[in-house]
Amino acid sequence: MEAIILCGGKGERLNSLTVDCPKGMINVEGKPILEYQIQWLKKYGIKHIIFACGYLHEQIQNYFGDGEKFSLEIDYSIEEQLLGRGGAVKKAWGKVESDERIIVTNGDIYTEMDLNKAINAHVEKIKTDKIKTTICLFPYKSSYGIVQTNSNGLIESFDEKPELPFWINGGIYIFEYDVKDYLPDKGDHETATFPEFVKKGLIYGHTSREYWRSIETIKDINEFSRELKEKLLARK
Repeated sequence: MEAIILCGGKGERLNSLTVDCPKGMINVEGKPILEYQIQWLKKYGIKHIIFACGYLHEQIQNYFGDGEKFSLEIDYSIEEQLLGRGGAVKKAWGKVESDERIIVTNGDIYTEMDLNKAINAHVEKIKTDKIKTTICLFPYKSSYGIVQTNSNGLIESFDEKPELPFWINGGIYIFEYDVKDYLPDKGDHETATFPEFVKKGLIYGHTSREYWRSIETIKDINEFSRELKEKLLARK
């Protein structure tokens, strides 16, 4: 299988960190964010990766090259003007070498989800519902601690950033090959394509409680760095 990684944004919420560095190249514990992504994809047999990039794309190209040092084939789809995520995927699809289903992922996430489980679930769902897309969903965790009170207003407990009874879009998609014909030339697939797929019952949600993190702010980077350190210590 092949994968497209969306990494063309400026990451404006990261302030000074992205003034002269694309978001995906921010170093966390010795590696750029994008390197963690390609290692995850490689673990599940992805051999060809296309970076859909734009802002300061030269830094991504200089670091990853043709992918040889990572034992992968890497190509680049470069936006000369902003196309939106859907337009970026459609443009990058021109570099896809096969007519099989593909993986598309946002470039600002880190996960340890079992990708094979998601792909297998997608394939099984096709047999009954003829879906075109699977979105990987993860638990919605509160950004704040929750305080429980009793009927008298007395505090009974504190729950630090609990899991809420909702699922969120994790920015990881499995697309059947013909999805490319439904993508906008310019715009976001989540607003231009997915609503029509929802009406027609063409999107499946694969739920996972495996580790997932979106990296959007400096706080996210600091927490991600701390969690990686904890994981490394736990493995020793």
